Amino acid sequence: MAVPKRKTSKARRDKRRSSTWKLVTPNLIKCPNCGALIKAHHVCPECGMYDGKEVVSKKED
Repeated sequence: MAVPKRKTSKARRDKRRSSTWKLVTPNLIKCPNCGALIKAHHVCPECGMYDGKEVVSKKED
């Protein structure tokens, strides 16, 4: 049976694991209606529009 010849150091072990734990930022696009930053393929929380149609009606202050 194959056995490691030397102990893997903490630095080598952590270098290998480091890329797995990085967080990914979401891709944001501008809303074509109001210009707010939104996630792609989601309803705009500012104006309530999706694909050129009002999906969620927002109350005016």
